[in-house]
Amino acid sequence: MLNTLPFELILASASPRRKLFLEELAIPFSVEVREIDETFPNHLKGKEIAAYIAEQKACAFNDLETNQVVLTGDTVVWNEHHALGKPSNQQQAFEMIQSLSGKTHEVISAFCLKGKKFCRTKVDACRVHFKSLTEEEINYYIENFQPFDKAGAYGIQEWIGQIGIDKIEGSFYTVMGMPVHLLYQELVELKTNWKYK
Repeated sequence: MLNTLPFELILASASPRRKLFLEELAIPFSVEVREIDETFPNHLKGKEIAAYIAEQKACAFNDLETNQVVLTGDTVVWNEHHALGKPSNQQQAFEMIQSLSGKTHEVISAFCLKGKKFCRTKVDACRVHFKSLTEEEINYYIENFQPFDKAGAYGIQEWIGQIGIDKIEGSFYTVMGMPVHLLYQELVELKTNWKYK
């Protein structure tokens, strides 16, 4: 169990979903977000992008104490060989969702656990199958749910996931933004083998 940890866990994310995951696992943590440049080299693909950005977020914490561990995360929607980021307006959101309609894409989530003397990164991918969506359905979702903070312009746990997703292959939580099963395993191992007591 992870309700007590031999280190202070810092969640470096403003995502309410990632915060909720830790709360539901009964893991003690604090939140501290440091802004970084989330652009990535053009040669990176899929899983490499998510891992790179998660690690860049962790690198912003170069002043950790020996009893502190920072947790960062990143999610990429990978569709037809390119990444869909967060839409900046309604038109971009519409175009993103329309490009996913009637097709299968990958959602890739990475997390990084960084301490003063170590850095561990894990990546997980899930295939998501969307039904063909009408323009009316897409517009209704965008207008009512404002998905501008979500990669690919949608949240699987919201209305569009309920009516539009036929099937997923992989972890539901990976699509939501954190491969919780992998995070739990890493934290258990870190707690068991903690060297800075």
